[in-house]
Amino acid sequence: NAWAKEMTLRRRMASIFNKTREHFPSLKDYNDYLEEVEDMTFNLIEGIDVEAIEARIARYQQENAEQIYLSRAKRAEDLAAALKASRMVAVKAGPSDMAAGTSQGISGGAGVQGQYAPAAVPGGLNQPRPTGNAPQPIGGSSDPLHGYDEETMRLRAERGARAGGWTAELGRRRALEEAFSSIFV
Repeated sequence: NAWAKEMTLRRRMASIFNKTREHFPSLKDYNDYLEEVEDMTFNLIEGIDVEAIEARIARYQQENAEQIYLSRAKRAEDLAAALKASRMVAVKAGPSDMAAGTSQGISGGAGVQGQYAPAAVPGGLNQPRPTGNAPQPIGGSSDPLHGYDEETMRLRAERGARAGGWTAELGRRRALEEAFSSIFV
């Protein structure tokens, strides 16, 4: 699968070449770095000069091992902090806020923009259950139309068609409309 191969390569490259804008003195240097990484990624995906690129990646990993490790640790800390913040926001929002969909992150509630608010609060809000009659299967043992004679089959077909919104009257009405509309042509 070409798409899976590309995604795997892109994830690998992003985990190795993980410098951010703060690592560079100017925006031009950062953009050059990103372009170089994208060129290597493209060449790997297309199978162009793979051995040279793999050697270059290995050399970069050896030279920047500490920076790669620190960037990965910082990213993990940032994700953990975002997860903790989203849990705190979800806990602070009351059950009525969660039920109405007004918790932060869903419809622009107060707080940091872009925070993730989980849809369900652990140990708290349950989804409402539907009330009324449950759907009944056609053809079960509780169905009076479980025979295979002609009348039963006709009634089953009619019941199934009605469930889809069709009635015999619709067919008759359409036939009459088509017949009379062709008279005046």
